[in-house]
Amino acid sequence: MNDASGEKIDEHLRAADPDGKQLPKQQEHEHMHLDPSRWWFASSAFPMIAGTLGPVASAFSICALARPWRQNYLPGSDIDAAPFIKDPVWLTIINAIQLLIALMANMALLLNMTQRLRFSIAQPVTIVGWYISSICLIALTATASGPLIIEPTSQYIWSQAFYYGIYGAALYFLVASLMLITFLGAQTEHYPKDFVLTPSQRTLMMQTILLLFYLLLGALVFGRIEGWNYLDAVYWAAVTLFTVGFGDFSPETALGKGLVMPFALVGIISLGLVIGSIRSLVLDRGRRRLSARMVEKRRRRMLKRMTKKGKDGILVPIKEGDELKHTPSEVDRGLTEFERREKEFKLMRDIQKETSRKRRWYATAISTCTWAALWLGGARIFQACEEAYQGWTYFDGIFFCFVSLTTIGYGDIVPVSNAGKSFWVFWALLALPTMTVLISNAGDTVVKGIRDATDAIATITILPSERPFKKDLKRFLKHLSFGVLFKDEIIEETPTGILGEAQDRDNSSSDSEEENDAETALQRDQAESSNSPTSPRVRFNPPFQDDNAHNKNIDDNTADENHPRDQQLRQRKRRKSAPFTLPDRQQDYLVILIDEIARVTAHLKEHPPRKYSFKEWAWYLRLIGEDESDAGQHGRASTHVRTKRDKFRGGRPNGGLEGGEAKVTEKVVPWSWVGSKSPLMGGKEEAEWILERLIERLGEELRRGRGEGDEEGGQEGERDEL
Repeated sequence: MNDASGEKIDEHLRAADPDGKQLPKQQEHEHMHLDPSRWWFASSAFPMIAGTLGPVASAFSICALARPWRQNYLPGSDIDAAPFIKDPVWLTIINAIQLLIALMANMALLLNMTQRLRFSIAQPVTIVGWYISSICLIALTATASGPLIIEPTSQYIWSQAFYYGIYGAALYFLVASLMLITFLGAQTEHYPKDFVLTPSQRTLMMQTILLLFYLLLGALVFGRIEGWNYLDAVYWAAVTLFTVGFGDFSPETALGKGLVMPFALVGIISLGLVIGSIRSLVLDRGRRRLSARMVEKRRRRMLKRMTKKGKDGILVPIKEGDELKHTPSEVDRGLTEFERREKEFKLMRDIQKETSRKRRWYATAISTCTWAALWLGGARIFQACEEAYQGWTYFDGIFFCFVSLTTIGYGDIVPVSNAGKSFWVFWALLALPTMTVLISNAGDTVVKGIRDATDAIATITILPSERPFKKDLKRFLKHLSFGVLFKDEIIEETPTGILGEAQDRDNSSSDSEEENDAETALQRDQAESSNSPTSPRVRFNPPFQDDNAHNKNIDDNTADENHPRDQQLRQRKRRKSAPFTLPDRQQDYLVILIDEIARVTAHLKEHPPRKYSFKEWAWYLRLIGEDESDAGQHGRASTHVRTKRDKFRGGRPNGGLEGGEAKVTEKVVPWSWVGSKSPLMGGKEEAEWILERLIERLGEELRRGRGEGDEEGGQEGERDEL
């Protein structure tokens, strides 16, 4: 968080707290699975909702001030031609004052989100300003039952401006309450006094402001050109930009028809940007946070169940010499620590897979329910608005809402009342983004299921794959039974031989689908190294061993011990439980770190995010100082929830090069793949987690080397003086 003067407060805090009592900023995502979801909503989701709906409320306030609140309407006449009744002066003044206060509140929130104004100043201004605007509009609309009543009441109706005032009051109260919760949560130190937002999320509020300004300005221009009432022009602009196009209002002049093309094009693109940012908030940031929390809950339930049933032997680290001893689980007898950790890793992958599937269906269910509520609830409100004017039934409202949500827009039934037109603008701003989110969630579940089922049926009928038919049939039955059939049998996902190697690698596949041919792996690494910035230098490739490597031997009669190719092949064929060997020279070790940093940086660009195998994880952990074969660095997973102040160390280095050359800077806290300290927990992508540790490790080694060089230089200087 930056001060208003531009100083980086976080850096000062970390400098003033060298003991690590303050949580490092890069580790906030790693701890998100430990915090209740309600605090994530309060710290991130609520400010984004307020930043989006706050400008909408101000736009409605402008509409409430644009026209008088009453019209003289005779039953059976044209409502669009009904004359307006001038408002009292006090109503106009109070309405203008509340609009000015609301704009100041929006500006304070915008400056706070862009880190131009302090949290302690911006939030009280925003909250108090919105509450004042809400109270003013509530008081003004309450005069509808008193001073604004004109007799006979049957000849007077409320204009669209009156209803916009009601919508604005409701939105102001909502966003002010959300920001009050955010402010109180920060004051009680549940999260920092700052908005942890991405640049695209920070600009969402500005995008919304620009879109609403564009809509209101376009309505003003086309209202003058076509002779429309301004609020009718706002309704037309919303119908146009949302691509519904009812046809009840359309430009008739040549100038209007000419201008509508660039107006609609720019407006639709701008609307797409706003909806895309909202979708990113709901589907990306919200997905990562909720998924991490669901994984944590699932992990705890799994550990409790395993402990209760006595099947927790796989969670106990195996010390040296204990491989053949009896463990609590008969299945786990005779495992090495490396093999036990691999089984533990696969257990965590199963938890992630099941949680991901449930999260997708939960998200689809929630978005479906929200969409259905807006559809059916909106239909009832539209029926109430139009029943007195057009005699709408509830089915008419359902049909109208459906053609609006799907942007079909037949135009056979459209709202004509002031309440109906204004409510459509308010309703569409909520319903259409919800429709977009629903389509995205359905694509991850329903559509994906239909596509996978179609592919599976085609595979065993008219479009057989290169795999044997028996394996395709087993795979189909396994998916059809949701994993009940053939659950203990590994079914090959890709064809063997050259056909399998020709296909793209699936980063989310299990270890059983990894490349088993050491020769092919070596060729792949050599090809990748040719594009590396460090390729002219010495290259060390990660020793991803074969699953059956301990049963294979290298023919020493045909292998050249000094040839780099045979040395790397020999590395790849070591026994699984053997530690990964790093070079003794620091320069060569730095080459490996730099090379792997380049490799992992490229992995960050992959979509979907890359999921590393256990052997890849073992290599990267070895690079930063951990050994998957060393039980002393591993702990037993527990359901205990660590506090946010606990030091996270999972996978941090505890030394330098092989042989203990480097100085131990900090003790590594034992951790488990299914524990709360696991690098697979939290909200960071795996490549991001590894990259940060590799860069940190590189920095430590460079600083240590520089310190040793300064010390040697000082000694030489002393010798020269002597």
